[in-house]
Amino acid sequence: MNFNPDSKVLVQGITEPLGKLYTPLMKAYGTNIVAGISPGYGGQQLEDIPIFNMVEQALPTVGPVDTTILFVSPYLILDAALEAIAAGIRQIIIVTEGMPPLDMVHLTRKAEATDTLIVGPNCPGIIVPGQNVLLGTHPAEFYTPGPVGLISRSGTLTYEIALELTRSGLGQSIGVGIGGDSIVGSSFPQWLQSLDEDDTTEVIVLVGEIGGDSEEVAARYIAEVIDKPVIAYLAGRTVPKGKHMGHAGAIIAAQVAELGTEIGTAESKIAAFKRANIPVAERPSQIPALVKKALH
Repeated sequence: MNFNPDSKVLVQGITEPLGKLYTPLMKAYGTNIVAGISPGYGGQQLEDIPIFNMVEQALPTVGPVDTTILFVSPYLILDAALEAIAAGIRQIIIVTEGMPPLDMVHLTRKAEATDTLIVGPNCPGIIVPGQNVLLGTHPAEFYTPGPVGLISRSGTLTYEIALELTRSGLGQSIGVGIGGDSIVGSSFPQWLQSLDEDDTTEVIVLVGEIGGDSEEVAARYIAEVIDKPVIAYLAGRTVPKGKHMGHAGAIIAAQVAELGTEIGTAESKIAAFKRANIPVAERPSQIPALVKKALH
């Protein structure tokens, strides 16, 4: 993972509604956006950023690109991501919601074969406060540089918790939304390992949701591997079992061996965190106090 002020960034779907909205905000934060991609709009510009019809047409002009952000429509994500991988881009952030699951399975296999990092889909992306790196939809004014690494499945809660931390004088080393879909690229363990090795991160805040087994797996991973303190928060505690939650989560259906028959429920996830001796906040407003306690 390589996110620094010198990283070159591409925006695929720059003329889509979200692309047009967030590209100027990312550029204003200092993100080094070198080109946009939008078939049929080649030769035009947005915020002085040159637009090309295809990725392979952009790279001879702007040089190698480190990261691409996808705002394209759901059924075009797979083609756009494969186009980026074929051009040698190894960090892909998918903001778009509603990517077909089978397309994501295909993309995940291709990413594993090419050692490509996929963040998302259905995520707010990444922000590195103080490093001029905003790759997605995080509201930059909620963040400030500091020692807290924030990893989350929920977009809006990521923002809310970042603001709670900032108001309490606790800045963030990074904010990462890994995505709320049932199939996502990068996982909690991947980011936990990265932040455990990151010199600027002193404590990690993990924000989970009901559905799936990501939190149970993360709790076990933290207990076995992670040295830095971790604080957890779980969204969707009061949602009935079987409820479809859209952004907030998932269908509670998984029955995973060795992780219990109630896998996916709030009770299962909270129990997993407690078995791993991870403090669990009941409300976002409690997180700063738990972080301060962990830092002292």
